[in-house]
Amino acid sequence: MTVVAGVDSSTQSCKIVVCDADTGTVLRQRQIPHPDGTEVPPATWWDALRAACDRMMRDVEAIAVAGQQHGLVVLDAAGHPVRDALLWNDTRSAEAATQLVSELGGPQAWADAVGSVPLAAHTVAKLRWFADHEPELADRTSQVLLPHDYLTWQLRGGDPDTVPTTDRGDASGTGYWSPAAGRYRTDLLSLAFRGRTPALPRVLNPAEVAGHTPGGRVVAAGTGDNAAAALGLGIEDGDVVVSLGTSGTVFTRSPRPSADPSGAVNGFADATGAFLPLVCTLNAARVLDSTAALLGTDVSGLEVLAAQSPAGADGLTVLPYLAGERTPNLPHATGSIHGLRPHTMRPHHLARAAIEGMLCNIAEAFDRLPTTPHRILIIGGASKSRLIAHAAATIFGRTVAVPHPSEYVALGAARQAAWALRGGPRPPRWPAPAVTEFHSLAPGIGDAIRRRYADIRDRYYP
Repeated sequence: MTVVAGVDSSTQSCKIVVCDADTGTVLRQRQIPHPDGTEVPPATWWDALRAACDRMMRDVEAIAVAGQQHGLVVLDAAGHPVRDALLWNDTRSAEAATQLVSELGGPQAWADAVGSVPLAAHTVAKLRWFADHEPELADRTSQVLLPHDYLTWQLRGGDPDTVPTTDRGDASGTGYWSPAAGRYRTDLLSLAFRGRTPALPRVLNPAEVAGHTPGGRVVAAGTGDNAAAALGLGIEDGDVVVSLGTSGTVFTRSPRPSADPSGAVNGFADATGAFLPLVCTLNAARVLDSTAALLGTDVSGLEVLAAQSPAGADGLTVLPYLAGERTPNLPHATGSIHGLRPHTMRPHHLARAAIEGMLCNIAEAFDRLPTTPHRILIIGGASKSRLIAHAAATIFGRTVAVPHPSEYVALGAARQAAWALRGGPRPPRWPAPAVTEFHSLAPGIGDAIRRRYADIRDRYYP
């Protein structure tokens, strides 16, 4: 048996799965937590990866890392971090993003250049904030990496003479690499970084080998977390994936690059050579966690409470912008509750309204994708809830499919590792995951819930 490993280095934790390279069967897995916060020392990710790999790597011949997108990792000439990494959900760069959009000539210019319009999340905006607020540290910066680039480089030994690598999927989230042209836009890098042009990772093809570990294992290119999830799920054209993690993402596979001047749709590349139009919200599972804590329970308890409230929560509505928001672009917004009356001021109504508010925000992101979906797949921690799956079918107005639980980001990384090991024009054929379909238990009410949500949002954030 040939054995490969895939890593999901996310905001919350490092997960590793070890798989049979021929079938994708998961042989063993482990998870190590990451520290909280929107800026983190990159070494903590490496420590977590090494801990996750401990006693897991016997017989493993190849490994790949999928990482959280957009994070800014800056290294000096000796390969040491100049500062803590700024994560995707750090919104201090919101004004920097606005400046960059204006300086290039507006949203259309950015969409044409790199397929996406800078928001606070994008690496290019973080570089501008860094240049303006910490110029001495910016002057010391020799290389700019993404989280998965940093970990792939460390797996290869972390030598300052070793050229770091990335892949097109993760590079497409920086704001200075063009998916359509397949190349860096160093002019945009220089624009963002106030004339500085640090070294960037070499962009590998999907099945290309990045190098080897000091022990001789193949290290694959790796990719961003969403591209890895698409690879782990084996999505086809017409599939739309809704991922309910800390953030919410909605993405689909496309044979053509996209360029949305509204800035809502990110025109990313995927990990197979195609493209991955994607819309992201900052608030998904965090809404459930925070509401559960407010009500003195956990997410399972929140589901029990919500089941006691009818669809629509008798008019109670939550705008779920707890961390600001990326789609819509409201980095300084806050969450709010609307429709409080004596009969709606009940824990079960708030539980239901929090779930529906989260899903309404995701549904609005969903509507922006340039595709007519044939199938909606829901993944992520929140997808394990039957109530949330049924509520999603209500809000989306159509049947949704929930793949049986698995670590699809790590699984996609493992599939890429097997591809790099074996070669060929396509990734290895692993069985498609089994799914359970969920239908609305309150047909027809989803439109009314969404209209009420949109009316309130427009009133407070026109």
